[in-house]
Amino acid sequence: MRWQGREESSNIDDRRGFGGGKIVGGGIGALIIGAIVYLLGGDPSAILNQANNSQPLSPTEQVHQDSAKHFVAVVLKETENVWHKQFSEMGRDYREPTISLYNGETHAEGCGFASSAMGPFYCPGDEHVYIDLSFYDELKNKFHAPGEFAMAYVVAHEVGHHVQKLLGIEEKVQRARQQMDEREANRLSVKLELQADFLAGVWAHYAQEMDDIIEPGDIDNALRAASAVGDDKLQQQSQGRVMPDAFTHGTSAQRMYWFKKGYETGDINQGDTFNDASLAIAR
Repeated sequence: MRWQGREESSNIDDRRGFGGGKIVGGGIGALIIGAIVYLLGGDPSAILNQANNSQPLSPTEQVHQDSAKHFVAVVLKETENVWHKQFSEMGRDYREPTISLYNGETHAEGCGFASSAMGPFYCPGDEHVYIDLSFYDELKNKFHAPGEFAMAYVVAHEVGHHVQKLLGIEEKVQRARQQMDEREANRLSVKLELQADFLAGVWAHYAQEMDDIIEPGDIDNALRAASAVGDDKLQQQSQGRVMPDAFTHGTSAQRMYWFKKGYETGDINQGDTFNDASLAIAR
């Protein structure tokens, strides 16, 4: 991806270094959080392991993450350029989100506790995207999705959720989910996530058209990242089996399909995953 020397967004909230990358005081604090996670039906091991294993960044890691910070800031600026233009053409104003960068754990004003174990996410309550920059390396080493554009896809996907909020889609989905059983609520979440993948593809389409940022292999890297975080692949890796009713983000094939559709068409009107016939049938 051609990003060096390009303008960076000012909407970066850099929280790295606060708390030394530890889970709320480690020790007792981590045990309390782990107990809460357990009582809510989650797996506390990720929190406890992180508390035990988190260490301050080495100088080499700091340099690496600083470079990643500049990269993310450039990608965020590119999303601002694209979505300002797209919203203007729709007769709307685009309100820019903020990306909060952190190490280990942080507090999301609109969503509560956040840790690196959760991965990047968008919080509609405060319109921030939360990213522990160690995820940059996880894409390459854990998910086997190397390349700068793999991370650009992740950023663009989370900004896609912000676009959904501004268009009123996110609120409608959350209201609808509250009236559904878990199985149907999961299906609706899948459609929301796949639309965010589509919007990431739309961003890539116009970022290339406007600023010529894409190099050979970039789209393949984005598709590889989309495939790596498909529900079916993640479930198979973690549990040894696939449970479609528990999907919340979509299969690898679906995530690749919708990103590619957004990239190839650049037409936001073709991203109605909620009424797409292929998503109405059992997965």
